[in-house]
Amino acid sequence: MHDRGAAVAAAAAGAAALMAAEYARGKLAGVLALGGSAGTTIGTAAMRALPWGVPKVMVSTLASGQVRHFVGHKDIFMLNSVADIAGINRLSRPVLDQAARAMAGLVSLPPDASSGRDKSLVAATMFGVTTPCVEHARAVLEKAGYEVVVFHATGAGGEAMESLIREGLIAGVLDITTTELADEIVGGFLSAGPARLSAAAECGIPQVVSVGATDMVNFYGPATVPARFADRKFHRHNANVTLMRTTAEENLQIGAEIGRKVARSSGPAAILFPLGGVSAIDGTGAPFDDPAARRALLAAIGANRQQVELVQLDCHLNDPAFAEAAAKRLIEMLPRARSSD
Repeated sequence: MHDRGAAVAAAAAGAAALMAAEYARGKLAGVLALGGSAGTTIGTAAMRALPWGVPKVMVSTLASGQVRHFVGHKDIFMLNSVADIAGINRLSRPVLDQAARAMAGLVSLPPDASSGRDKSLVAATMFGVTTPCVEHARAVLEKAGYEVVVFHATGAGGEAMESLIREGLIAGVLDITTTELADEIVGGFLSAGPARLSAAAECGIPQVVSVGATDMVNFYGPATVPARFADRKFHRHNANVTLMRTTAEENLQIGAEIGRKVARSSGPAAILFPLGGVSAIDGTGAPFDDPAARRALLAAIGANRQQVELVQLDCHLNDPAFAEAAAKRLIEMLPRARSSD
């Protein structure tokens, strides 16, 4: 079993290196793979080595389950094989035919060269509880002539944004929603990993950072909450999402992490802090209202930010005034927009 696992890992690494090399040589238009657990591991490893936009189709016996560890933050189509991939029969034939037709269509049609290619691309992070802020800020940025792509801060979204920054596709970052750091530090289900909030700093990309939804750690249904958190404060967002309020002690850790990471910026950076609350359920009278936790978060950011600008605003994160301040601060950092259409 160990030898087989090592062989699959070696094959996956080899496939990834080969695909990356072929793409660099201009010899690769897309990747279509099929398989069970080993084939899916190898095929998707090759696909994850390729940039965003290269067609990637994986026909897998595992596609109806949890596929994040296969897809990661890349644009991979996962097609459920339904039956095992063991010969051609009346069930497998139409599935494989669909996969082949999908790949043929993807590689034969040129990429869409319309809309927005002449505009600088700004990344923004959003959660359901920070939507009003990000939507308003996006409107301000688009009016100023920038194209905005919003990433849902559910782990994979943050990873995708960090990857695209490193690929050089992003001109600036409006990182309103840093909740993935809370999940990473406390132990929730929506962590984007330890590298979250590092790409913009390392690449010198202008960034405005805030603390959206750091009042919460994310779990699925109530039964998925670890026993060690039994005495904590919870909010049932829906049947599949259970939110746990972060404590003042945890906010000290989260704030310190935000401050340290933004302090490493080699480009323009600022941190904006909403004194009135950090999410739709944090604020006066809201389920997660906790002034002590917010004060701890702010103090830790201030103690670790070094020379990075820290702006405190006497409003809620979802107030239009906060959204406008964040968007306008980023616009000041960015190169002048080339189009305002």
